[in-house]
Amino acid sequence: MIPAVTPDRILPSVSLKDLGADSVDRADISTSLKDELGVDIPLVELGKPGDLGGLVDLLYRAQSG
Repeated sequence: MIPAVTPDRILPSVSLKDLGADSVDRADISTSLKDELGVDIPLVELGKPGDLGGLVDLLYRAQSG
């Protein structure tokens, strides 16, 4: 999905864009979330959080709701 991201770069304050993700990567992430976690988040919504912390919050709300 996202090319060559080392674990030390994955922080709540980092965005997917900062990690090198483009629209194709976000589409892959959206598909994987649906397939692996049963969470269906539209691609538009996946692009809204400004950082990984916001993405985690979005996933939590989607899975809890």
